[in-house]
Amino acid sequence: MADLADKLSENDAPWLMHEFFAGSGLVACGLKGVFRPVWAIDNSEKKAQVYMANLPHSHFVLDDVRNIHGSSLPFAHLSWASFPCQDLSLAGSMGGIEANRSGLVWEWLRIIGELKEKPAVLLLENVAGLLSAKNGEHFKKLYYALQEAGYKCGAVLLDAAHFLPQSRPRVFVAALKQDVPIPPELVSDGPNWLHNKAAASLGMELPGWIWWSVPKPEPNPIKLSDMVDLSLPYDRDNALRLISPKHKAVLDDMKDALVTGYRRTRNGKQCLELRFDGLAGCLRTPEGGSSKQLLIVKRDGETHARVLTAREAARLMGAPDSFVLPKGENDGYKAMGDAVAAPAARFIGENLLSKLAEAAYAKL
Repeated sequence: MADLADKLSENDAPWLMHEFFAGSGLVACGLKGVFRPVWAIDNSEKKAQVYMANLPHSHFVLDDVRNIHGSSLPFAHLSWASFPCQDLSLAGSMGGIEANRSGLVWEWLRIIGELKEKPAVLLLENVAGLLSAKNGEHFKKLYYALQEAGYKCGAVLLDAAHFLPQSRPRVFVAALKQDVPIPPELVSDGPNWLHNKAAASLGMELPGWIWWSVPKPEPNPIKLSDMVDLSLPYDRDNALRLISPKHKAVLDDMKDALVTGYRRTRNGKQCLELRFDGLAGCLRTPEGGSSKQLLIVKRDGETHARVLTAREAARLMGAPDSFVLPKGENDGYKAMGDAVAAPAARFIGENLLSKLAEAAYAKL
């Protein structure tokens, strides 16, 4: 992902896209050279500042998506929408896809219907709860709405851990106009490595489901130790007393360790739960103390802890160190915790979306 170090002023991508809920711009960064944004929107001024500090932004609109009319948008081959996840996340309110925030996906679909010419390809991105919440009922509403809008679709689950040392599973719903033939190499006849239990169950039930299939990436060579700065001071050693007994026993048996952990409440008591698989936990937004991920380092018989920095969070999202972050740590953490991991966006763009765009437009 070294090419992310450059702004996208030289982005000569063959395909054009709309970017809804654009946030801090990591989708556009990841899709550099594959899709070029011709229109983008977000309603967060702080995230807009990050986007504009790192990307060309004459096409960026700072506004509420509810104020947008499709007739005003330029043509694009792809519409990408990373719509709000709060009402579908296990860490959120679970209000569902009709709730105030996640329900903004319906505004996106309204705008698609108002476009002078609909994109042949659509991509929606969200948390895994999109498929599993309320036994899939929320997703089914979206699925049938996409069909009514003239698209055939399927959903896959892709973890950023394939590319980065962060566990970050996300759902990608790819849709194609009904009249466009799908290249046979992009589909399978049933579940494959991209489908978790929830996706497989929905695919077996829903009529017209597309089993998207792309080659599995090679194992990720990047380690957590490549992402963190071990010279920074440790100021959260008091949190070590919260490590769960089970995890403390594992840590005590290790000569050296570099792990991450989150504070959680179990049986009414706060504890610090660690992971020992070489990955950081899924980054979150800093809405409360427990949402800050801790780095625990054991060296030479001493164990210390601190909070992951915003820069380290950016690295875990695939952003280069040249990526401009907000000055405040909380703002920087939020800019990354709400984002799409850039390499995951690139993988979907290169292996699926660009091939669907070619199938739809190459002969025109």
